[in-house]
Amino acid sequence: MIESKTILETTVKAADGKRAENIIALDMENVSLLADYFVIMSADSKRQVAAIADEIIDQNEKSGVTIRHVEGQRASEWILVDLGDVVVNIFQTDQRKFYNLEKLWSEAKVVDVKDWVEA
Repeated sequence: MIESKTILETTVKAADGKRAENIIALDMENVSLLADYFVIMSADSKRQVAAIADEIIDQNEKSGVTIRHVEGQRASEWILVDLGDVVVNIFQTDQRKFYNLEKLWSEAKVVDVKDWVEA
């Protein structure tokens, strides 16, 4: 079984490779039983949101991760990718501001992902 931290790293690197913006990873260990990590990111267009989701799915599948569920692909305003221990939320920028998941999960610790993201 692949460790959730490894899945998180693969996910962040894949998203960064497709120019995802403002990537935030939340450590959900003491907050929720749903997942070890929630990842939130945004992009300016529906096309880019879809491309980021596709890259995250492709890179995790190559690593042997089972993609449990993908929600929201048609509209591409908010795509959720369930990787089991890691749940990924890819928003169009305005949708991210509207839903404000960072505030909803504000008690979760932010994971430092800067080593996985190009400056």
